Amino acid sequence: MSQIIKIHPLDNVAVALKNLNKGEFVVVEDKKICLKEDILQGHKFAITEIPEGESVIKYGYPIGHSINSVETGEFVHTHNLRTNLKGVLEYKYKKSTPLSGESLNKFTFKGYKRANGTVGVRNEIWIINTVGCVNKSAEIIAKECSGVQTFTHPYGCSQLGDDHKATQSILKNLVLHPNAGGVLVLGLGCENNNIKEFKKVLGNIDQRRVRFLETQTVNDEIAEAKKIVSELKEIIKDDKREDCDLRDLVIGLKCGGSDGLSGITANPLLGEISNLVIDSGGATILTEVPEMFGAEEILMNRAKDEAVFKDTVNLINSFKEYFQRHNQVIYENPSPGNKDGGITTLEEKSLGCTQKGGNREVERVYDYGQKVVTKGLNLLNGPGNDIVAVTNLAAAGAQIILFTTGRGTPLGSPVPTIKVSSNSELANKKRNWIDFDAGALTRGKDMDSLSRDFINYILDVASGTETLNEINNYRDMAILKDGVTL
Repeated sequence: MSQIIKIHPLDNVAVALKNLNKGEFVVVEDKKICLKEDILQGHKFAITEIPEGESVIKYGYPIGHSINSVETGEFVHTHNLRTNLKGVLEYKYKKSTPLSGESLNKFTFKGYKRANGTVGVRNEIWIINTVGCVNKSAEIIAKECSGVQTFTHPYGCSQLGDDHKATQSILKNLVLHPNAGGVLVLGLGCENNNIKEFKKVLGNIDQRRVRFLETQTVNDEIAEAKKIVSELKEIIKDDKREDCDLRDLVIGLKCGGSDGLSGITANPLLGEISNLVIDSGGATILTEVPEMFGAEEILMNRAKDEAVFKDTVNLINSFKEYFQRHNQVIYENPSPGNKDGGITTLEEKSLGCTQKGGNREVERVYDYGQKVVTKGLNLLNGPGNDIVAVTNLAAAGAQIILFTTGRGTPLGSPVPTIKVSSNSELANKKRNWIDFDAGALTRGKDMDSLSRDFINYILDVASGTETLNEINNYRDMAILKDGVTL
């Protein structure tokens, strides 16, 4: 097992792949370095002298500047490194040479082909609430009806303007999600998003598979709901899995609780999968806009044309303005857990996070709550908050979410959520959370063979193998709120 890694030839720091001790010698490109301090796994140290004010380079890009002179072998972290990032910026389109791979169609899975042309990887019955007031009713119904899922939220009433529209968009896209073979839309009756109004947003639906119940209009809403669920079960019981391939998949890309190895193992692995899905005619979605700050120009220069470039610039600067509008520091990221795991600045976090999107062209930029209909790599407006982001990805049409983590989280989403650990210690410790271990890359496994193993596992999940979030029934949902609550 290698002890350290220098990620890019231009880097002036290296990363420890295991805990290293003060006084220990490591070799970086034939240069023998004595460590000045203990270096924990995932943390970085200087491999050359870095004068005060000079850029610290990782992934081949600046991740900030030193606030004092740093000696070779010295620990580099929050005590001697600060961000270079500023506020809203102007950008110029510098289109990079597009990378593309061989068109592939050899990967298949068994999915549910829907009448509208989409494909589901599950055939579940979902209860979607128009308003948070019926959350408990929905939970009782789901508990008393086996095989039924509900995702509670506090909204659907007392909201105005964009917040109200965003709630309706998220709920609409969940109602129409291909993983749901049948849906019960459960309302109260007096809410802003009442069933009559929500139907206007839904548009054309399969009335056999999408049913409605307004709880204020019946004597016993639990009994009435159970009758509807029973009817939906009769409808979906004859649905059969059929041969599908990667072009039928929309994959959501997410990271949470990242550490210093996330950008070295788990996120690059997702990048390989994103490339593979795209080359096979499918779609992937990258969100978490604040975790693009510092790496945004890499994405901008991969925009397929100037229009997409301008949309990406607007995506980044609008989110910075959102922070400023609320008088918040734009670069408050990374989190305490990120820092404990070895990530110091937002640039460093972003350069690791955006690797989930691979290296294909950016096809389109979508707003929060929109459904992705474009093949290839898509950017989706939204925050990095884990529950909001996984809900956003599911509502955008992702049938599966790939979720990397270095610190660990049990979080799930309405759709199968595959947890990928950046390090094997986490995978071994949290076997009830982690579905796939990317830490094998630090123990001699090569990326090609690991990505083959991973795509085969993803196809198994698409064909029905349950993820740990499904087995443990971790199904979370949250909707972004920005404005007034009445």
